[in-house]
Amino acid sequence: MADRTEQHRLSGPLADPAADAGYTGHPERVGFFTDTSVCIGCKACEVACKEWNLLPADGMELTGMSYDNTGDLGASTWRHVAFVEQEVTTTDLGMPGTGPPGAEGDGGVRWLMSSDVCKHCTHAACLDVCPTGALIRTEHGTVLVQDDICNGCGYCVPACPYGVIDIRPGDGGAFKCTMCQDRLGAGLAPACATACPTESIQFGPLDELRERAALRVDELHERGETGARLYGHEPDDGVGGDGAFFLLLDEPEVYGLPPDPVVTTRDLPSMWRHAGAAAGAAAVLIAACFAGSSRR
Repeated sequence: MADRTEQHRLSGPLADPAADAGYTGHPERVGFFTDTSVCIGCKACEVACKEWNLLPADGMELTGMSYDNTGDLGASTWRHVAFVEQEVTTTDLGMPGTGPPGAEGDGGVRWLMSSDVCKHCTHAACLDVCPTGALIRTEHGTVLVQDDICNGCGYCVPACPYGVIDIRPGDGGAFKCTMCQDRLGAGLAPACATACPTESIQFGPLDELRERAALRVDELHERGETGARLYGHEPDDGVGGDGAFFLLLDEPEVYGLPPDPVVTTRDLPSMWRHAGAAAGAAAVLIAACFAGSSRR
């Protein structure tokens, strides 16, 4: 670790989060690119994540709305595959269709499936509000919870604009995806990306993934899938860009993602300035009151 050369910024573009955290000579930033257009909903990522990280089981109760038995991300579910059923005019994406033979292009039902995960934001509000230092930025640019330091205060839970981090009942600590920090240190890819059979989850240097994702969007547009768009890839968005971003086939809300996430600690500096000004004004007023009473 090295001394910071400038004050940590809470928002705006930030080219190197690891360097901002004080690392020198660190590895290049890595992340996830999830291409939902080739996700088949097999949940291999969920299983691999739980097995490698020894996470508790979620049970087998279905929601009644889909084949999804996990429902959402949580303290014991660091990967969650969403299932969204739509009636649409279909487009050939090179994947097996769900309708009868010859129905491609005529309309039918399609599943929008997406493996969600912690976004490892460039500006991570969970990290900013943690009072114990349990949440840290790693040398890989990811955001990590140190379980042995977390006191379970829960400040990080409402701070996350994506609703990712959570407190585990019976344990009291906060948990989320670590991007398999132990595997990264050994030169291995995260368990979820290794297990994905269609390469829907791609892991690697973040800049390379962004270039690859842009080419994939162009390819889908040429095939007629005009709804294809990237989510969380822009370095100048409300969280400074995500370390885990997505190719979606519909609006983010359809997948349960916020349309325009903003780091919740962005306005803290101005809030503190206003609070300080208000406190100063109150102190002057109180002093004036005492001064006036002493003259009587």
